Amino acid sequence: MANVSEQQVETALKGYVDPYMDRDPVSAKIVDGIQVDGDRVTVNLKVGFPVEGYRDELAAAVRDAVKGGTEASDVTVNIEQKVETHSVQQGVSPISGVKNIIAVASGKGGVGKSTTAVNLALALAAEGAKVGLLDADIYGPSTPRMMGLSDKPDSKDGKTLEPMVNYGVQTMSIGYLIDEDTPMVWRGPMVTQALEQLLNDTNWDDVDYLVIDLPPGTGDIQLTLAQKVPVSGALIVTTPQDISLLDARKAHKMFEKVSVDTLGIIENMSIHICSNCGHEEHIFGEGGGQSMADEYGIDLLGSLPLDIHIREQADGGKPTVVADPDSRLTEIYRQIARRTAARLSLKGREYSHKFPNIVIQDN
Repeated sequence: MANVSEQQVETALKGYVDPYMDRDPVSAKIVDGIQVDGDRVTVNLKVGFPVEGYRDELAAAVRDAVKGGTEASDVTVNIEQKVETHSVQQGVSPISGVKNIIAVASGKGGVGKSTTAVNLALALAAEGAKVGLLDADIYGPSTPRMMGLSDKPDSKDGKTLEPMVNYGVQTMSIGYLIDEDTPMVWRGPMVTQALEQLLNDTNWDDVDYLVIDLPPGTGDIQLTLAQKVPVSGALIVTTPQDISLLDARKAHKMFEKVSVDTLGIIENMSIHICSNCGHEEHIFGEGGGQSMADEYGIDLLGSLPLDIHIREQADGGKPTVVADPDSRLTEIYRQIARRTAARLSLKGREYSHKFPNIVIQDN
């Protein structure tokens, strides 16, 4: 029986690069302990992002890495997931009941941002996170219809709102408070105030990730969110089309100016596959999301096809991730969710909420 050292195990682990973090377990600091007993090894991992759909694959990959790099005969891998609160812009206050806020933005409308945000929230929940979804599009709220919700939220104290819940996701939208066909004829200050109230006056229940579906553009709401709301990271949704990419670049630069990290780009409608003959065609161009990612040194988190089922399922109040959980489309959404949460897990942690307030009194 060969003896294996802890150092050998650590070296072997450095040889495996996780596809979602793009780092090995050691440099990603997710190794929470290594126990060695002769040629029997136990590796404990504590990952900072939800991995319910990836747990077995991750354990198998780590097991293979240790066996391939040492003479271990038996390798046990234990995985614990714990989502931490991560750093945000300076000078903004935390939101009660929310650990991390992910803003989903696009420079222009019509790129499928809201559908992507809804499916991303559902995918994070499917991976084992507690998730909230805030519809920040005051003028054109779409979350109620997409999430299959139509009632008005409860208020237990007459001051705050209880989130509307479906498919395991807590949601809030101005659409719950008005009739679907009522136009919001409001000026900018009223809109930004409404957004702040929806965010702060909702009783979010211990949410790991609050996904905020922003309206398109780089106007009042986006700036309010970037300057007053503790955003952990932003996602940019675009199509490969040149005009969409021009506006997506503006959205990225806006977040850059207000010190919000862009976690990555999601390319929507990247390819159309004919449902009759299977012919593939790049209707909106090709490779635009990747070129933007390369230009700014950020990640392309995934590409989604132009598929009629995504539209039909969202319009029907049962988005793709819950309507067809075993489909290839859902797997893409879940991969994007893992990459997003994994990239966020590598950011600095926020410790300010753990320190007590110091009060000086004159006696």
